[in-house]
Amino acid sequence: MPLWNFVWKSAYHDSVTLMRLTRDMTAVPGVERAAAMMGTPQNRELLAGAGLLAEAGARAAPVDLVVAVLAADEAAARAAEDAARRALDSPAADQGAARGGPAPRTLAAALRARPDATLALVSVPGPYAAAQARRALSAGLHVMLFSDNVPVDAEVALKRQAAERGLFLMGPDCGTAILAGVPLGFANAIPRGRIGIAAASGTGLQEVACLVARAGEGVSHAIGVGGRDLTDAVGGIMTERALAALAADATTEVLCLVSKPPGPTVAGRLAPLVAGLGKPCIVHFVGGATVGDAPTAALRAAGAGSVHAAATLEDCARAAVAVARGQRPAAVDFTIPASEAAQLVDAAVRGLARGQRLVRGVYSGGTLAWEAVHVLKRALGGVVESVTGGGEGHRVVDLGEDVFTVGRPHPMIDGSLRREWIVREAADPTVAVLLLDVVLGYGAHPDPAGELAPALDAARSAARAAGRGLAVVASVIGTDGDRQGFTAQVARLRQAGVTVMPSNAQAARLAALIAARTVAA
Repeated sequence: MPLWNFVWKSAYHDSVTLMRLTRDMTAVPGVERAAAMMGTPQNRELLAGAGLLAEAGARAAPVDLVVAVLAADEAAARAAEDAARRALDSPAADQGAARGGPAPRTLAAALRARPDATLALVSVPGPYAAAQARRALSAGLHVMLFSDNVPVDAEVALKRQAAERGLFLMGPDCGTAILAGVPLGFANAIPRGRIGIAAASGTGLQEVACLVARAGEGVSHAIGVGGRDLTDAVGGIMTERALAALAADATTEVLCLVSKPPGPTVAGRLAPLVAGLGKPCIVHFVGGATVGDAPTAALRAAGAGSVHAAATLEDCARAAVAVARGQRPAAVDFTIPASEAAQLVDAAVRGLARGQRLVRGVYSGGTLAWEAVHVLKRALGGVVESVTGGGEGHRVVDLGEDVFTVGRPHPMIDGSLRREWIVREAADPTVAVLLLDVVLGYGAHPDPAGELAPALDAARSAARAAGRGLAVVASVIGTDGDRQGFTAQVARLRQAGVTVMPSNAQAARLAALIAARTVAA
């Protein structure tokens, strides 16, 4: 099909907006693929790799918007561009009308319109994000830095500036936070409560907060610090500030720290800091070998009884709830009775044919995929985490990776890519279990379970026609306060024949048990 690139000069829009816009363009008749990306060098490279970069797009500047359309003819391509303009113009018009005038176009204009503002959310191309964040910090505002591709040295300088001024710089690439009950980015409807969270992980923060809420507790604040904060290059500047702020907060009784394993230098500094917080702290490093890994062991040794190491995101949430209630934390593999778990495994295995033995995870949340990989590795070994779909054994694919979202909306916003992968993985005669995450909340698809159901039905029908079965195991990250409704989404998945487990870790464990039984048989 012919390719068109339309370049809109000086027309910046953040990545979440552009992901939604892509969905509208691909719905236009005659359009095979479409993408809308800012013309940064990194984005142009991604477009080229996806076969969506034409000469006009190759000349785009970082502040230009490249609308790439692979379509049957120019009329379809122009119709897709028109759909993009309508998608962008309508929200802006609504927002301007609500304020009684046009939306502010600069930080100074926004502050004149809202002089009582205390936080700025910065979402501009990475090369320009640091300058905007610096202006916001200089104006006395906390900053949530949604932008990615911000250089590490710029991140360090911004965080030092924020710390010196007693402010927060959350990010870069911070997609989730909940401050004083106010959700920011991809967050969930969580009640206020006595558990505070500092997290270098977006979906990890969501999983812990939602499990806390579903256990009947609430969150005082959930502070996203950015995925690189606990690396030795950045030094844990905002993690230290977040933990100190939560320790000083009168409404916070128990703290949670969630991150991938920190750098060795940062881990050494964290140990005495956590020990001196004066409040119990639950620590989970996603992907750590065990709860006895070196960084966690150092924290536990320094904190004595005040620090609890959690093996999974679920264990982190459960331990925080237990400690808040004056109970002893206890990790369990399953919160359902052992007999019920055995029945689920038996039922799944009975429907499978000889040779079906593999688990394939098809994920939308990066941290959740990472956790699933490590749960499966401990149970099965040989798990391949792949962003390309390669590997012949067990694997978990994170479809939120950049390589998959060029020309496609993020799978948390639109499930079309996941539907394709579900059908593709189910067609493999060696696959016994599909493992999924379903993420609810602000910014997510209004009915993620409903939009996955047709693909699940198609996958099961194709398997039956080939004389095979197919087990599908999932977890839902969300609450009944979310617009999608946790209970309704679980029911929708179960109607589609999915076994829904209470957490991502439990879903991965059940999938591993099913696969292990098929090998043993």
